[in-house]
Amino acid sequence: MHTAVRLLSALLCFSAAASSTRAADLAAPAAAEGSESSPTHLKFTDPAKPGTVRLRLAWGDVTVTAADTQEVTIVSNIKNKHAAEKRADGLRRLDSEVTYSAAEKDNVITLEFSMDVAGSSHGNASVQLTVPRQTSIVVQSSFGGGVHVRDLVGDVEIRNMNGEITLDRISGAALVETMNGEIHATFLKVTEGKALSFTSMNGEVNVSIPADTKANVRLRTQNGAVYTDFDEKALVTHTEAAHGRLRHTHVRSAGKSDSDDDDEWQSDVRETVREAMRTGIEAAREAVAAAREAAQAAREGVAEANGAPIPPIPPMPPIMPSLSGGKVVSGALNGGGPDIQIATMNGTITLRKTQP
Repeated sequence: MHTAVRLLSALLCFSAAASSTRAADLAAPAAAEGSESSPTHLKFTDPAKPGTVRLRLAWGDVTVTAADTQEVTIVSNIKNKHAAEKRADGLRRLDSEVTYSAAEKDNVITLEFSMDVAGSSHGNASVQLTVPRQTSIVVQSSFGGGVHVRDLVGDVEIRNMNGEITLDRISGAALVETMNGEIHATFLKVTEGKALSFTSMNGEVNVSIPADTKANVRLRTQNGAVYTDFDEKALVTHTEAAHGRLRHTHVRSAGKSDSDDDDEWQSDVRETVREAMRTGIEAAREAVAAAREAAQAAREGVAEANGAPIPPIPPMPPIMPSLSGGKVVSGALNGGGPDIQIATMNGTITLRKTQP
């Protein structure tokens, strides 16, 4: 009797251990999905010439660091679809998986992250790129995330829906747009012939440039102030209000008082704000519709998941309505040069000297 009980107990323990082992085998690959995948390394066709990296994703934080290297290194918590690991147990995944693709052609590297908005374990992608210093960077993010670019000599183009954008120690041209988020940019130099443009619907914009920069500046804000630490002799400006009326001189139309002009100006600003909000909401709806279409296409292609490419992320819709009205400060810095344009609907603008 005792022998039978001991035998039964041993069998139960063995069964429990086997079940635990099977559960661990199944859970291990799932746990690995949340960690960073192995780095991907790509080289440009002609490393002697400046290349371009184009990154398109639905959401996620992006960090780009320029270094003395001849290749592009990609590290992400999302798997490279061409380097997917096979499970030791031989199981294969039937549903769509969030992955990214990376390809190089004619000195252009294109990174595309699939859009599985139906419920991914990766609610937020993380991408770190290391690139040659002369590389130009183009980032398009449909829904948002922080973007940080540093030490780059090449040009930068960033279009984002939501999230803070930071440029550190940049030397090339810059085009930066975000619907909701602050913009902070520091330049080591402003190159002749390379314009700088920064636009945020909601968020302050801070731009630092060398004290000896020659530029033509145009700074616009609807609800906020404009500041600088450049002295009046270096930065010569004038301030305009809506429809070109000089706000600080209170130019008065014939037969109207100052208060009439102020009321009309405020009415113009309110109407401009309302129109911009309507345009922004419509743009956001278009972005959501595009994301849903991409997710549906991915689900329809599940049957071909083993080898068939996941549909690429749709082109970034135009999310930034044109800003008009408000207060416009324009002028010449150190006699004039490349254009520097900064605009925000709700936020403060600061143009300052880069600290040595």
